[in-house]
Amino acid sequence: MNTNKLIKNMESFASIENIPIMQESSLLFILDYIKNNNIQSVLEIGTAIGYSAIRMALTGPRVTSIERDEKRYLEAVKNVSLSNLENKITLIHKDAFDTDITEKYDMILIDAAKGKNKDFIEKFKRNLKPKGTIIIDNIDFHGLVGKSEEIKSRNLRSLVRKIERFLSYLDEQQDYTVEKVNVGDGLIILKESDK
Repeated sequence: MNTNKLIKNMESFASIENIPIMQESSLLFILDYIKNNNIQSVLEIGTAIGYSAIRMALTGPRVTSIERDEKRYLEAVKNVSLSNLENKITLIHKDAFDTDITEKYDMILIDAAKGKNKDFIEKFKRNLKPKGTIIIDNIDFHGLVGKSEEIKSRNLRSLVRKIERFLSYLDEQQDYTVEKVNVGDGLIILKESDK
């Protein structure tokens, strides 16, 4: 299948099935980052239907992507097969916290359970090459971060507070330089600090 057609089909599918895929502006920023920084390998936490993995692999790097939801994982397998990128994309069907990976990557992209960003960093930072980059998507969480007191839903308020605590944690730690990029729903870029 033509790759452009596949990408359009995936966008339609995600919209109809209400599956969150990365916003175009965020993804374009990441694709530019990959090109400009000669990223050769990416570990993605949160595959969904394989949309961002395919878009990244088309830009050049090898991508390993982890997805715990079986239905989404199977959809991703189908899409990767249609993209003819099986030689560049490795899909893992497992909970990220139960996944042990020894390989090291130029970049780690975290686009999974928003309340677990700190845990994902702690778990996978050993898989980052020296001078590597961690990028976290949806850090503004639909404009709700910083407004947790106004949120009526208890579950949603709890999740937004976790993201707010995560941002406070980033302000305090010394291991990374932290850059916030105001594209899409907000990105955080972490790079190892020079010690």
